[in-house]
Amino acid sequence: MKLSVAAKIARPNGFVLDVAFTCDTDVLGVVGPSGCGKSTLLDAIAGVERGAVITLDGTSLTPLPMHQRRIGYVTQDALLFPHLSVRANIAYSPFARTIDDVAQTLGLTALLDRMPRHLSGGERRRVALARALAASPQLLLLDEPFNGLDDARRADAIALVRDVHRAFALPMVLVSHRREEVDALATQVIALEGGRLVAPAASDPAR
Repeated sequence: MKLSVAAKIARPNGFVLDVAFTCDTDVLGVVGPSGCGKSTLLDAIAGVERGAVITLDGTSLTPLPMHQRRIGYVTQDALLFPHLSVRANIAYSPFARTIDDVAQTLGLTALLDRMPRHLSGGERRRVALARALAASPQLLLLDEPFNGLDDARRADAIALVRDVHRAFALPMVLVSHRREEVDALATQVIALEGGRLVAPAASDPAR
């Protein structure tokens, strides 16, 4: 994945995200404290926020609306459709492929006929991830996917994301305020603080 981003996005509260970078990696990590602009950066890449110039593998995404960018976006809130079963949630995208492989990889096969209200928080996150994967995206954005998990569940979730990346060969941008989570998965890392880039993308030669 070669990703170029140039974004300047101002919030009504005075916060400004002002970043520009290019990376060439399969997993980009974005780290920084709460409120530094990590989620805003993901919104800009996804097309939720306008005002950014985005190029992915030589193709400009800038003029495309969100639904045409073929980007899977898993936000901090799973945002499942409460009136749809797990199966229907996963298959919701018009680009959705057969969901069996995705459900099996994420351990959701036994939950496909359940409704979201009967799922745990961790199960809802896995369904949201499955829905993003089933849509056959070109890039997957993960916003604080391990937030709120205890150490044991965090280790399991990191292993799951690693398995998903290997199984689907899908480039990812992973956001976290915990550097150790980013280092466990990313091959390049950038750091944000106060809406600015404070560390350049850097590859880890050990990976």
